[in-house]
Amino acid sequence: MNYETQVMADSAVVIDDEDARTRKRRLWLVAAVIVVALVGSAVWISMRGGGAAAPAVTAQVPVVTVSSPGQSTVARTVTATGSLGARIDMPVGVVGEGGMVSRVLVQPGDWVRAGQVLAVIERSVQVQQGNSLAAQVEVARADAKLAQAQLDRAKALVGRGFISAADIDQRTATRDAANARVNVAVAQLAEQRARTGRLDIRAPANGLVLTRAVEPGQIVGSGSGVLFRMAKDGEMELLAQVAEGDLAVLRPGNSAIVTPVGGKDQFAGRVWQVSPVVDPQTRQGIARIALPYQAAIRPGGFAAVTITSGSGSAPLLPESAVQSDPKGNYVYIVNGKNEVERRAVTVGQVSEAGVAVTSGITGNEKIVTSAGAFLTPGQKVKPERLKAS
Repeated sequence: MNYETQVMADSAVVIDDEDARTRKRRLWLVAAVIVVALVGSAVWISMRGGGAAAPAVTAQVPVVTVSSPGQSTVARTVTATGSLGARIDMPVGVVGEGGMVSRVLVQPGDWVRAGQVLAVIERSVQVQQGNSLAAQVEVARADAKLAQAQLDRAKALVGRGFISAADIDQRTATRDAANARVNVAVAQLAEQRARTGRLDIRAPANGLVLTRAVEPGQIVGSGSGVLFRMAKDGEMELLAQVAEGDLAVLRPGNSAIVTPVGGKDQFAGRVWQVSPVVDPQTRQGIARIALPYQAAIRPGGFAAVTITSGSGSAPLLPESAVQSDPKGNYVYIVNGKNEVERRAVTVGQVSEAGVAVTSGITGNEKIVTSAGAFLTPGQKVKPERLKAS
């Protein structure tokens, strides 16, 4: 081997070593990139996997209390408000010709009997007219007595021929006319006394005096209007304004509880009349509720009433079980998969016992009784039966 061949061989060896080192560096670089990529992928996958699995590991399925209330007997009630008044309001005014009031004998709140004098009108002129007519009666009776005596004497003389039959007829007619004048005078006297009696303002029936609008010295007549108002037998009533839909279920005889505004006292009454018409403007009708006399029931006052219109069967839920939103009332049902379902319901009577649901559920479902506001449809839950209290 000559020198040139030796140099070329050494150069080839150097070049081969450089290529080897270069390839080695490239392999290490590729390996490092692959390792970084693998590590990054592992981190990314672990982060995604951890985010998806975290709820399953850390989140807990909420426990909800459920119940199946079944069907309960609930009273159907109708609530309303209205004005109080006398069941039979009797206005009392002047019956006769009137005059100046001399005495007023009663005050509002007094009980009176039928025919009792409420006020007296001055009657001095009428008394004198009555005295005059009484005297005329006495004159007519004296004339009739004289005519009868003359007829009796004539009948005694007719048999002797001193009096003719024509005279007897004449005297009989005179006697009959005298008796007729007596009757006329008596009738005129009775009429005058009746007119005088009508000057007294009297109670038309037993009852309670509600108002008085007359004072002594006042001049009254047929155009004076109402001087007294009375409640017959003291009976009161509530004119309850009832919605059209509720009016259809009311019947005379339904019991009611009336609470006057401003007080806590409650009074029992009964519906005695249901309006046959509905106001086209308000879509309401009148239910008239009869009430016995109570000092706390004042005509013209305002009161609330709860009318019991019957009873029926319906699920009875606690108020916390029934939710509401702009779509209406609803409850949450837990289905067989322990998922929450929304169920629209119609609410009926609300009482201390709970809320009666008239439609939407049968009462056999698992109904969420609390925490419904924090649930969403489709959410998984763990139902727990409501313990009996």
